[in-house]
Amino acid sequence: MDKYRIDSHKLLYHAPRVAQWLRGEQVYPIYMEISPSGACNHRCTFCALDFMHYQKRFLDASVLCERLEEMGKCGLKSVMYGGEGEPLMHGQIDKIIGHTKQCGIDVALTTNAALLSEELAEQILGNMEWIKVSIAAASRETYAKIHRTKPEDFDSVIDNLEKASRIKRRRNLSCTLGMQMLLLPENKHEAVLLAKTAKEIGMDYLVIKPYSQHPSSRTEKYKDIKYNEYFYLEEELAQFNSAEFNVIFRLRTMLKWDEGAKNYSHCLALPFWSYVDSAANVWGCSAWLGDDRFLCGNIYTETFKEIWEGDKRRQSLRWVEKELDSGQCRLNCRMDEINRYLWELKNPPAHVNFI
Repeated sequence: MDKYRIDSHKLLYHAPRVAQWLRGEQVYPIYMEISPSGACNHRCTFCALDFMHYQKRFLDASVLCERLEEMGKCGLKSVMYGGEGEPLMHGQIDKIIGHTKQCGIDVALTTNAALLSEELAEQILGNMEWIKVSIAAASRETYAKIHRTKPEDFDSVIDNLEKASRIKRRRNLSCTLGMQMLLLPENKHEAVLLAKTAKEIGMDYLVIKPYSQHPSSRTEKYKDIKYNEYFYLEEELAQFNSAEFNVIFRLRTMLKWDEGAKNYSHCLALPFWSYVDSAANVWGCSAWLGDDRFLCGNIYTETFKEIWEGDKRRQSLRWVEKELDSGQCRLNCRMDEINRYLWELKNPPAHVNFI
């Protein structure tokens, strides 16, 4: 059971803002992804953002916090800290998370959790909606091979997550703790073991998801992977489901990857989200980082309101909606399900009044 709608979307819960958009009005983003750190302590074989070169740059916390206050007032609902680097490498990530929450913005974190110490978990868990940990194996050897790090990191991650789970239970916190495995030929035999481990250490869920080729990624090792031979795992993994723990096998997304089909020809989702990289650049889409047609501004030199309502973003949005062929975009991008939803609203089928 996918109670978090991870294999779907949640824009349908924001009908007033969608209605504004349908009327052609200015809308501010509901969701934003922010990269506090360009550096990363792993070099995963599947990394989509390897073309960003893991630069040792970190967002200025004071400027970011100032902009977050503004974003919250503009209507931003949530921020996920992750992106091109490991967010926990930012020396002030605990303060950034706490301030984000104070601004009335829901906070989430995607991390490899190698740096999620017990002390840091105590500091941040109370301010988090969820933490999702990228973990591509259930053994030290496979983990080291795919994450291209030390085998001991696997032990540290499992220990860190078990301690975080204990903190959550002891303090009766609502933060959802999850793992995410990108299903690959090298780790498919460990999916069941990872589900068992995740449940034993107190995780709330494990996501099993397919690979997605980033248009700019330097690695093409997995670009031709097919998932129909892995569908049997869904039934094997279902045995671990309970009231407290779920395995979310993203079958719908795997089918879309294998089929390679979309029901929309242009991207419509960009008004509802945005991306800020570790150099403070605001991008219309994370699949086109580095392409100036999607660069809207920089929060070091402009307010967010100036960027969001500025000419650069307006021109970019118009070009994307009218001219960019979505066939050039990343298959199964973060906004794929939202685009499918919005496209149907804009291009309804016959007989829609027969509800």
